[in-house]
Amino acid sequence: MSNSAGFVDDYLAYLLARASHLISSEFHAVVEASGLSLMEWRVMASLSGKDALSVGELADIVLAKQPTVTKLVGRMAEAGWVKRVDAPHDKRQSLVSLTAAGHRKVKPLLAQARAHEAQVMADIGLAEVAQLKKVLERMIAVRG
Repeated sequence: MSNSAGFVDDYLAYLLARASHLISSEFHAVVEASGLSLMEWRVMASLSGKDALSVGELADIVLAKQPTVTKLVGRMAEAGWVKRVDAPHDKRQSLVSLTAAGHRKVKPLLAQARAHEAQVMADIGLAEVAQLKKVLERMIAVRG
């Protein structure tokens, strides 16, 4: 086996994807054990601390197509975790928010996610993680 660096060893998109996969997969088992799918978790975590988000905003945040999120939100509303109402300014747009049951369902997961993040940060270092977050936020702002 060669010790020389391959293309992906220094390719930013690969390194970001690989790091995200490694960190996220450690938490996926916790999410699934709670009875939520990964997409349900992403939606509920995205809604946490917000009054409401449009389906389009949710789709952008959870990195999914709008029709997929629309169907998911419908199932989550049936489960009682979210509610969907027409936007006052545009009846074609739906606003989604967590219900009290949704808050109860996601609250322990949010705490576990923060604890997982703290472990990742401890492994790497708080200052480096803070700097990385700033760089990533800037990349998202520039490319988003």
